[in-house]
Order: sequence, then C-alpha cells, then structure tokens
Amino acid sequence: MGKIKLAVVGVGNCASALIQGIEYYKKHGVIDHVPGLMHFNLGGYFPGDIEIVAAFDIDERKVNKPIREAIFAKPNCTQIFYPDLPDIPVKVSMGPVLDGVADHMKDYPDDKRFIPAKIEPVDVVKVLKEACADVMVSYLPVGSEEATKYYAQAALDAHVAFINCIPVFIASNNEWIKKFEEKNVPIVGDDVKSQIGATIVHRAITKLCMDRGVKITNTYQLNVGGNTDFLNMLNRSRLASKKISKTEAVTSQICHNITADHVHIGPSDYIPWLNDNKICFLRIEGEIFGNIPINLELRLSVEDSPNSAGVVIDAIRCCKLARDRGVGGLLISPSAYFMKHPLTQYPDEEARNMVEEFIEGKRER
Repeated sequence: MGKIKLAVVGVGNCASALIQGIEYYKKHGVIDHVPGLMHFNLGGYFPGDIEIVAAFDIDERKVNKPIREAIFAKPNCTQIFYPDLPDIPVKVSMGPVLDGVADHMKDYPDDKRFIPAKIEPVDVVKVLKEACADVMVSYLPVGSEEATKYYAQAALDAHVAFINCIPVFIASNNEWIKKFEEKNVPIVGDDVKSQIGATIVHRAITKLCMDRGVKITNTYQLNVGGNTDFLNMLNRSRLASKKISKTEAVTSQICHNITADHVHIGPSDYIPWLNDNKICFLRIEGEIFGNIPINLELRLSVEDSPNSAGVVIDAIRCCKLARDRGVGGLLISPSAYFMKHPLTQYPDEEARNMVEEFIEGKRER
C-alpha cells in the first residue's frame, strides 16, 4: 500500500504520543488484533506505514530541532512510552504564531508555557509540497482561530488532506467544506474525541439513559489537568467554540428538551502537577420509573495525549484511503465517529458502522 506521508502542526504532547505510537506499533507483526488500537489494519494501512515528513511549531526549544528531540522538549509532559525513536530526517519548521499563544502564558514558568522563537516563519505551503505530504494533522492550541484557518488554507493550496483536532469550526462549516470539495481535498474534523475520554464516556452514558427510558434533568462534566492545553484554557475567551463542541457532543444524544441551565460541560481548572493526566468528574441526575430520582457519578483518570492519538492514527489512514480513491471534501463517516463537532451528529454505534463501511469502500465518504 505504500507510505502515508504525514505533516504535523504543533509538536506538543499529542504529537509526541502519536509519533511514539507509530514507532511502538511497528514492532508488531501483521496480526488481526493489537491492544490499544481500534484498527491495526485499516484498509491495508498499518501504523508503521505512517511516515513523518514535515512538522511545524513556534517554540524556541523545538524549532529547527530534529523531530525525535522536539517531541520530548519542554513544555511537553506526556508519558514517554517509546523513547528509542529512530533517526527521523525531519526538523521542526517555524510556523506563524498568529493567535496560537495566549497572553496569560507569559506569567507561568518556562517549562510549563510556550516560548515563541524570534525567527521568521517558513513558507508552509512550500514545505508541504517539497515534502510531498499526503495528510496534515493540526494540534494547535484551543482558541487558535486565525492559525487554524491559515493551516486549513495551506492544506488546500498544497493539496494535502487536513485533520482538524481542535474546536475551530472548519470541517463543520459549510463555506470551508465547499472549498475542500472544490479542490477535491479530504478533510476530517472538528475537535477530536479521545479513545476513552470524557466526551465519549459522557455520550455513551447519556445514550444508555435515553435507551433505558431515563429522563435526564441535570448533568455536568468537569475536567482538570496539568498540560499546556489546560494552561491555555485558563483564558476563558478562547473557549467559546470548545464549550459549543463539547456541549453539543453530549446534548445531541438527549432526546427530550433540556435547557442550558441544566447542562454544564467544559474545562474546570489547571493543576500543574497533574502534567498530562486528565481527570474528569461527571454527574448525571435523572428520573426513572414513577419519576423516582437517580444520580450517577463517575471519575475518569487518563493520560490525555495518548488517548487522542488512539483516534488520530485512524483518522490519518482514513484520509489516505480517501486520497487513494480520489475522494475529496468532507469525510462524513470518519468525522462523525472521530470528532466531537462533526457537521452532523450520529449515535456512536451508527457512526462506527459508517466508518467500517467507509474502510471497506461501501461508503464514499
């Protein structure tokens, strides 16, 4: 099947987990099931078929450094589960800063925040073309509206498939979808669901309540963590689309009316010593038979970045399948299953079946 040439925007914790995972799973032979993956073989592509050909960041500790060094540089703090990376002949290129760095970060210690390099950005489109990239994954910080639009346009100009992992609405915006359709460039988005994360668990329990006849009266989801994502999100002005994305992902599973006053979903606080560990506190209040009350509370603790990498590694391969088949525009099925804010919300089991049909070639998108 050949290689999948991948460009990465944002060499942070998520990129670190993904790149470590690509090498980690290379050691497995061609078998039917490998723990930790939804698909080892996805349409003939395996994790080890993904090849990093370009990377972009703005931090002085990463720019112009080999990618194998940059993914372990501060402020990255995710667990290192595969330290012995091979020589990857790619250095991190300086991208445009735009709105990628929140002002409040300058008030925090250097090893916790971004430190923008004082050099000119590269021509991103030129780098993508010279690298012959097939797919570009965007791991920009939440709230990076301008930067996300810049890289989305760069993907179009370079004819590179685009995966938008953050809650800036590109793949769920009809104007952007039309642009990708006109250029016949695949796009998946927006805002990646983790493998077993707060949103997918909240959706699953909400759907269970609906299927079992429970009326949900109140629900919240509070998340805390210590990585740069949580530090960035202390600036609440950057969270408008994040709140929409996470809230709609859950309320789309509720079949009855529930007002905004009775739903609270979103980040709660930054706790530095947690590093890349994310802790979710989830509560659902409802009524069962005879309007008798029922309350459910759940606590989920997980390493945040590997959790997202377990989904992105499939999204990358779905984009390559689409390219192989000459299919561009919005990939509806992968977006519905892998993302919190797709253009159209589907129940997760239905979305999973759609993805399986897409992989088998039974669905074009």
